[in-house]
Amino acid sequence: MLSIDPRANTERENYKLLIGSIIPRPIAFVTSLSEEGVLNGAPFSYFNIVSSNPPMISIAIQRLGGEQKDTARNIEKKQEFVVHIVDEENVESVNETAASLPPDESEIELARLTPVDSSNISVPGVKEAKIRMECILEHSLHLGDKERPGCDLIIGRVVRFHIADELYENGRIDANGLAAVSRLAGANYAKIGEIFAMKRPD
Repeated sequence: MLSIDPRANTERENYKLLIGSIIPRPIAFVTSLSEEGVLNGAPFSYFNIVSSNPPMISIAIQRLGGEQKDTARNIEKKQEFVVHIVDEENVESVNETAASLPPDESEIELARLTPVDSSNISVPGVKEAKIRMECILEHSLHLGDKERPGCDLIIGRVVRFHIADELYENGRIDANGLAAVSRLAGANYAKIGEIFAMKRPD
């Protein structure tokens, strides 16, 4: 078995090992508002659950050349954001929002997504997602070198769930109906595929 010291690698080499190994990764499509009121939208695959009591999620937003991305900067200033689950029906539109735009241009408009008002926060979500979560900022951590952080770890507390009626039954979500899409390496994505059950030991 090959053994690699990450300290001997470049950042890009470690990136390739991580995204090729930690698969599949769920994708968060995040909307946030700039100080000027521009609705920003961007996908992130460094995303997961942190806690169910209280309900919290995490998004790790990588910096470019030490500079914060619009999403991280907007969340820190506004303290609010919306996380959407990417699925087979909206993945192509979400992919369009990954384009590099200046802060005064909206990826939501570029991808022709439909803004929808939130219930508990001021940041809108998008109608095209079957599941969206309104979040308030719980913690923001700047990770990496103290002088030049490489990542903003955002931990958000979910204050409202919005779930398509056809997905919800007796407190559970229909995984097949959601048809969530996950991220692999490079330009590759994955669908849910075969689902199997296994009983946990007592």
